[in-house]
Order: sequence, then structure tokens, then C-alpha cells
Amino acid sequence: MKRIRIWLSNFTLLQQFLTIGFLTIAALIFFIFTSLINNIDTFVNAQMHSYIHRAQEDYIYSVNNQYDEYTDTNVVHFIYSDSSNKYLNTIPEEYRTIVSRINPIIDGDIYDGKIEYRDDDVVYSIRLYNNNYHLLSIVKQGYRNEFKNALFTGVVNVTMYVVVALVVFIMMWVVSLIRPLNSIRNYINKIKVGEDAELQINRRDEIGEVAEALVSMQNELDQQEHIRQEMIQNISHDLKTPIATIKSYSESIKDGIYPYDTLEKSVDVIIEHANRLEKKVYSLITFNKLGYLTDENEDILNLQMAPVIRKAILSCEVLRNDISIETEIDDDVYFHGEEEPWRVVVENLLDNAIRYAKTTIRISLSKDLLEVYNDGDLMDKDRISKLFKPYEKGTKGKFGLGLSIVKKVTETYGYNVVGENMDDGVVFRVYGVRKFKKPSKKKNSKKGIIES
Repeated sequence: MKRIRIWLSNFTLLQQFLTIGFLTIAALIFFIFTSLINNIDTFVNAQMHSYIHRAQEDYIYSVNNQYDEYTDTNVVHFIYSDSSNKYLNTIPEEYRTIVSRINPIIDGDIYDGKIEYRDDDVVYSIRLYNNNYHLLSIVKQGYRNEFKNALFTGVVNVTMYVVVALVVFIMMWVVSLIRPLNSIRNYINKIKVGEDAELQINRRDEIGEVAEALVSMQNELDQQEHIRQEMIQNISHDLKTPIATIKSYSESIKDGIYPYDTLEKSVDVIIEHANRLEKKVYSLITFNKLGYLTDENEDILNLQMAPVIRKAILSCEVLRNDISIETEIDDDVYFHGEEEPWRVVVENLLDNAIRYAKTTIRISLSKDLLEVYNDGDLMDKDRISKLFKPYEKGTKGKFGLGLSIVKKVTETYGYNVVGENMDDGVVFRVYGVRKFKKPSKKKNSKKGIIES
């Protein structure tokens, strides 16, 4: 079977269909003719017996009513007298041998039989006729052979018509499959070399679904490429500004000139831009590194989330002194995953909330749920649909990587994240979608990790 699969895989789709179709039709024909040859004689004999019965009834009716002529010449009839043990009518020479091999006496009213004569079947039927007579009727061999040949020819003709119709149908079906597949192949080849291409396939089956998926994928790739190009330009600009500032300030200080009043203030500007540059580079490195993030832990809730959240708050709350960060944290809540990626998630959600909040940020942690709320302006529908796509920036966004990093980490560890509008602000929810084992009660107090 494996060799046949390999052999077929070297053919084109048309050749595969034709080969399979030919083998199927050949097997069908073989089965039909094998079955037909084995059973055609039985079927013909059964039909001949039925035909003899009707002929006998017509013959008896003709004799009883004293008709002079009996018109059916395909069946010969002989009347046998039980009292004299003789046939009352003359037996032609060609039937004497056949009649001599048949016992005309039967127990019941009717008996159907056959004998072999000259390598063929001779079909006959014996019927009780009055009280002392039996009627022996024999089908002429020529008529039986004509009926058998006509039946065989009819079956062969019907089989051929069915095979031809089946071949035509398969060819039309194969062509209907190959044509859109060729269109898809040409579309992919054009896309591969960077040419403009259109794909229009009006089908509702799997081929149509594949075509729609390819077009949708290409549109998404085009959009992502456009966004990426814009992002590269933005990154280049964002990196260029702090680098240029650091370079000019450093050269001025080297020449004994303080661009920002005093040496200390000028150095502070250099440090500020270096921090900005470091943060941007760190975001890019983090996003690239998360592309290789895998979940290698057992399916247990191994990470105590409360310390992770508190560390993230300490590093972020100094960014804005005019807002209040409220917390409602359950210390007994554990998540699945490593500490560092989860800390990045919390910090990015907090950083996003700090940029948009007016006065309040609220963080709540409960079983399988982390929520970060801010009382900033509501998001529009278009923004919500693109929240977690890479390089998609909001009105106050920086790189457009923070929320995509959040999405990557949560999905890797079996969680989901959504952003929603509330009546008076925006909330981001991280919730579990996989089933995890509960941690044991033995805790590691230093690392906040449950030992299993």
C-alpha cells in the first residue's frame, strides 16, 4: 500500500484521478462479468421455465377448445399417456434422444428440469394434464441461445454506457478541480516573485475555502508589511533622535560647552536619552526573544503572582505621580509559567494603563484572572480589533509591541487576554483557558514557587 501511495504521488492530479478511475472501472467490469457469467445460465433457465409455463397454458387452452393451430413455435409439446406408456403425438427425430432421457412421470402437478445435451442445457417442464396424461414441453435450443445472447449483449451495452458516462463525469469533475488549482498555483507563483495578482474562484467547497484563505493571508501579509515598513521608519526616527542628542551633547561637553546650562544637567539629558534608547532596544529584543518562548513546565500552577505584580508596581509607579494605583490582590493565587515573562506582561499592562489613565489605575488578582483597569478615554472599535497585533500603536503608543508581547506570553502559558471598554474606562483581562493542576501546600518562601 505504501509503494502504491508513493507511486501515485509522482503523478499529476489528473493522472492520479485517471489511474484510480481506470482501476476502479476495470474492477467493476471484472466483477460484473464474473458474476454475470456465473449466474447467467441460472437466470436464463429460470426465465425459460416461466416462458414454458405460459406456453403450456396456451397449448392446453388450444387443445381443450379444439383450435387447429398453435402459433408458438419456440416450445414443442408432447402428450404422454399413463395408461399406454406412450406419447400420443409424433416425436421429431431431433428430439428423440432428448425425450428418451426424460422421465415423464412426476409426483406433483408440475416439474421443471434441465438436461445437458451437446454441451448445452435443454430446459423442459412436465405438467399433469387431465388424470391420465402428462404434458412434456421443451424449449428449442435455438430460442434459448438467442435469448441468452440477447441478454448478454444487453448487459454488456448497458455496462459500456455506464462506464462511458462515468468516465465523462470523472473527466469533467477532474477538470473542474484542476482549473482552480492551476489558478491558485499561478497566483502563488506571482506573489512569490512580487507581482500583482488576483485570485477569483467562485466555489463553496474546500478549494474555495483555500482560495479565500490565501487571498485573506496575502491581504494580511500586505498590511503587516506596510505596518512593518512604517514601524521601521518610526524606529529609525525614534532611535536616531536619542543617538543624535547623545552624540551632540557628548561632543559639546568634550569641547567644554554645556548645552543644557550646567554639566550635571547636560549629563542628565544624555542619561535620559540613553534610558529611552535602552527601553526601545529592550522592547525589540524582548519581542524577538518571545518568538522562541515555549512552555516546558508541567501543567501545574507553579508561580505565585502577588510578588510579581508588586515588583512591577514598584518599577512603574514612579513614572507618574499624579495617578493612584489601587490593588485588590489575593496572595494565594498562582499562575502557570515562568516569573520573568509574567513580569513583562504585568509591566506592559501597567505601562499601557499609565499612559492613558487620568487619575486611577486599579489592579485586581483572583483565581485564574488578572485585571488592569484605567479611567482613561474609551477605545474605538477599530482599535479594539487590532490591540494585540505587532507594530499597531495607539494614540499614545510607542513601538506597538507591548500588547503583542502580552498576547504571546499569555497564549504560550495557556491563557488569553482581552481589552474591553467599561462605562468609565478601559480594562484588560488575563484569564486561564487551560486546566492546570493545583499546587501543593509546601511553599518556597524565598522565590514564591510551589514545590510539587
